[in-house]
Amino acid sequence: MAIVRFRQAVDPFRDYGDIQAEVNRLLDNFLGRPSNTGGMDRVWSPAVDMYETKDDLVVVAELPGLNEKDIHLSITGDVLSVRGERQWSHEQKQDSFYRGERWYGKFERNLPLPISVQADKVTASYRDGVLTIRLPKVEEIKPREIKIDAM
Repeated sequence: MAIVRFRQAVDPFRDYGDIQAEVNRLLDNFLGRPSNTGGMDRVWSPAVDMYETKDDLVVVAELPGLNEKDIHLSITGDVLSVRGERQWSHEQKQDSFYRGERWYGKFERNLPLPISVQADKVTASYRDGVLTIRLPKVEEIKPREIKIDAM
């Protein structure tokens, strides 16, 4: 019997994305849906950061390759919806690709807002493929400094 040295994996979830894609492909084939050809018809979900400042809740989304006209924002209750579509350029035929890793197609992110915001005062800007949404907090949850009188 040989002794085999145990090596701890650096990241036990490193292949999760590949496994998930394979399971999705198998389920699509089983359910009779057409499989993705060359990976060009995949559904994608843009990465989003959400953080709080003194006055605002800020949402930052990576949306490279889109035009601001392709992005639609809405607030319903306490949910912010970001949706749109990134079109695939048909300059190259799919069968001539060696690798196609960029994601195209429709997307929608519904983000529950952790605090109350003033929906009528929301602003959004889009620059260099990054969408920044500023959602002002409602007045009653903003921190207020209380002055102490000296006696």
